[in-house]
Amino acid sequence: MTSGGAQAGEVWTIVVAAGSGSRFGADKLAVALDGDRTVLDVSLDTALSASRGVVLVVRANDPMLYGVPVDPLRIVAGGDTRSASVRNGLAAVPDTADFVLVHDAARPGADAALYDRVIEALSQGAQAVVPAVPVVDTIRSTDGSQVDRNQLRAVQTPQGFDAAALRTAHAAGADATDDASLVEAAGAQVVLVAGDVRNLKVTHPGDVEVLRSLLYPHSS
Repeated sequence: MTSGGAQAGEVWTIVVAAGSGSRFGADKLAVALDGDRTVLDVSLDTALSASRGVVLVVRANDPMLYGVPVDPLRIVAGGDTRSASVRNGLAAVPDTADFVLVHDAARPGADAALYDRVIEALSQGAQAVVPAVPVVDTIRSTDGSQVDRNQLRAVQTPQGFDAAALRTAHAAGADATDDASLVEAAGAQVVLVAGDVRNLKVTHPGDVEVLRSLLYPHSS
């Protein structure tokens, strides 16, 4: 199931919400973004609408672990690293899944159209799909030399994968900053699709106000 009609096999999404939020100074996923809807609520709602099911990965002490989630939502505890958290989530994805998307809950700006672009690329045969946006700032390396920004892209989530390829990539238990890096290291080619400039990651308190203005410009 997809929100915008892209044809695909069975899609599951792992929503990673197990980070400490240390740079934010509080639980950034619990901050209200649209009325009473929190950052986590917005991210989770979009993932649920685009997927057959969702595995939410939370911190090991999160009270949500002790509730009774109803399909299509499953809740599991995260690990010591982001990759370990994704592996815990992947273990809860049923074997019937053809494609698995991995999304950072701190990116509530990922909309239905972005999910559809990722899923469409998977349905056309890609094993690893990453949404990306052009780098607009001038970039210099640590030695002071300028880097050609036209050759650079900033990656986002949800990243999408052939389910078997993602399971194979995680089987060795390696860590990486994102799942596409693991799948690429296992031999798959990464395909880029258009990301969304509104798909910002909440890292600092000021990011919430920026997201509110981008996603809900007519809210009071």
